[in-house]
Amino acid sequence: MRSPHHITAHPYTNPYEELGRLDDGPQDVGPSDAGPRDLGPLDDFFHEDVPDERDEAEAQDDPWAPPNHRRGGRRRRRGRFAGLPLALKAVVGLVVLASFLTLADRWALLYAERRAADTLKDRLDLAAAPEVEIGGFPFLTQLADERLDSVKVTVPDVAADRVSLAQVTATARGVRLDTDGPASVRGADVPRLEGDVLLSFADLNRELGASQVTFTGEGHDRVRARGTLPVAGHDLRLRAEARIVREGDRGIATHIGGMRLDIGKLATYRPGARASEGLHLSRQSVARFAHETRKAKALLSVPSIVRRLGVPDSVVREALRDESRLTELTGTPRFAHRAMQLNLIDLALDHPELLKLLGFDPALLDALPRLTRPVLADQLSLGFRLPEPPSGQLRLRDVRVEKDGIRVRLEGEGLTVGRSR
Repeated sequence: MRSPHHITAHPYTNPYEELGRLDDGPQDVGPSDAGPRDLGPLDDFFHEDVPDERDEAEAQDDPWAPPNHRRGGRRRRRGRFAGLPLALKAVVGLVVLASFLTLADRWALLYAERRAADTLKDRLDLAAAPEVEIGGFPFLTQLADERLDSVKVTVPDVAADRVSLAQVTATARGVRLDTDGPASVRGADVPRLEGDVLLSFADLNRELGASQVTFTGEGHDRVRARGTLPVAGHDLRLRAEARIVREGDRGIATHIGGMRLDIGKLATYRPGARASEGLHLSRQSVARFAHETRKAKALLSVPSIVRRLGVPDSVVREALRDESRLTELTGTPRFAHRAMQLNLIDLALDHPELLKLLGFDPALLDALPRLTRPVLADQLSLGFRLPEPPSGQLRLRDVRVEKDGIRVRLEGEGLTVGRSR
């Protein structure tokens, strides 16, 4: 029996000796050793592989090629999209398909608008093709249904009586097509059409520029004309007022009033046969009689003129003898009023020398009587008349004068374009 205090002694081992045992080979190898060497673990670590000469020769025979990174990148991209959900892929596909369908629909719309513009140009005998805008989306489904939601047509240059620049804009809704298929449209039925006709003041002024007359709006139905009118080599200042009225269902006309031609500050001509019309001296001309005794004496020397002036013969004789009395007579308001009432056209044939003395050109006195009210009205008239449609009705309503021109509301129903069903 062992004592409890007995300790078993183990032999002592040197750690350096165990490290030396790791190498079983001899420590010193002489030059006579030719056999294979037993390598230790550290020799494997420090060992350098020497390539075989045959491997180097084979590597030199193979041609060099750059590395292909695209193939690997493509595989990586496919790998990324492969991870997308199926629903998202379907949404992307639908978006792409919808984009192509929308592009095709818009292309078909533009083609149809161009064909419709060419057809209207030929049917209505227009100088230029109108602008056509087909509303609603999508267009192809409307075409398949043979019904268009809306069609807006703008014709910029329609012959309008004396001017050729009336603009017609109209919108048709619920247009029914007469087709032999989506690619062949024979005509269209227009159940209702609304729009307006515009006679632009800018176009009117440019079209009537030869007379140098400009038109501006004045009130709801009136137009004011101002400018110059060449008569017998003289540029006479023109003033006139025009009232715009509807003429029937398809036309508008102008009633010209207040026509007046100013011959400088010498006289005013108003065409007509009433007492207030004709050729009359201006207030400035009559006022100068008080300082131009020669003209005043020439005027008072004609008995017929004296009678029209209503001046007593005794007063006339005294004025002709005394210049101070002449100045006093010609400076009175009554004399000025009576002198301005004289119609010089009536005196032109009997006393041409007198009118020449007053400053009138004989050629002008000969041309003014021919410039009658109808002649002036024709030069200033603004008119428009719609053409008769081949079918249905086309009417004008609500004539009004605006800042930019004369605008008339347009209505139509039961119209056809092309061959009707």
